Amino acid sequence: MARMNMVQAINLALHEEMKRDENVIVMGQDVGVNEGVFRVTAGLYKEFGERRVIDTPLAESGILGTAVGMALAGLRPVAEMQFSGFSYLMMGHLEGHCSRYRSRTHGHLTVPLVVRMPYGGGVRALEHHSESREAMFAHIPGIKVVIPSGPRNARALLTAAIRDADTVVFMEPKRSYRAFREEVPEESEVWPIGKARVVQEGTDLTLVSWGAMLRMALEAAGEAHARRGVSVEIIDLLSISPMDTETILDSVKKTGRCVIAQEAPLRLGPASEIIARINDKALLYLEAPVGRVGSYDVVTPYFGREQAYFPGVDSVRRAIDETLDF
Repeated sequence: MARMNMVQAINLALHEEMKRDENVIVMGQDVGVNEGVFRVTAGLYKEFGERRVIDTPLAESGILGTAVGMALAGLRPVAEMQFSGFSYLMMGHLEGHCSRYRSRTHGHLTVPLVVRMPYGGGVRALEHHSESREAMFAHIPGIKVVIPSGPRNARALLTAAIRDADTVVFMEPKRSYRAFREEVPEESEVWPIGKARVVQEGTDLTLVSWGAMLRMALEAAGEAHARRGVSVEIIDLLSISPMDTETILDSVKKTGRCVIAQEAPLRLGPASEIIARINDKALLYLEAPVGRVGSYDVVTPYFGREQAYFPGVDSVRRAIDETLDF
């Protein structure tokens, strides 16, 4: 197996799927000649040419609107929004077309496309470059929202997203792009969308996270074990919509305690939905209220203050202690 970072693994998935299926097309601002702002699309333009790697104008609504037409015509576009903070201009097409064509046509037409977008903070970026708004996309019925946490699952989940019959919003935590490497199999992998992964088994507390927060969750769980001998079960959600409720419930019923760590602001975030599902199906198994970790409910600040804004290992560790000590 080759050791790759997340950028390389996503690039590998794009290469593999474009070779496998000539209907797969990559499009977006600067994805071709300049190979993308993060170089995720490196080498694609040279290998597949301008008809399949399309540099678009700076017009997010136009990018997705064109991709919708391509998808309905039989192609499988992978449309990049250069940063998630710019993606709101495409929302009319995402909500009005991508999410509705299956029901609008009683299943006769679907919109098989992927919307790739770097999201989240931690890279000292400017305004509109560091938001974590996954809940906005997950709230739209008919849209799938996938968030990888590492190179291997990024490659396997992007492959699944490209092959999916419906629209998938694929949110890439840019703090994890080059933060670490892991082994990625030479043969193509396809992981199911909507299935969480138990990263570490435990008996005392369930810790749910996703994206870049997973590594902070792992570090906080390790510290809790070293300090208190706590056995923490860690779940990597991987998919916000559909959400793997069963894996979370099974874990909570076993441990009796749960903490959810998200980078997004706490108000109406994914953690709130997870807590609601736990309360619906596993309330009587809980030994303490479910803990939440997240950012403040303010606009993401400029890079000089982002470390004070985003939750870190200390925040997760405090939530673990408070839940255990309840």
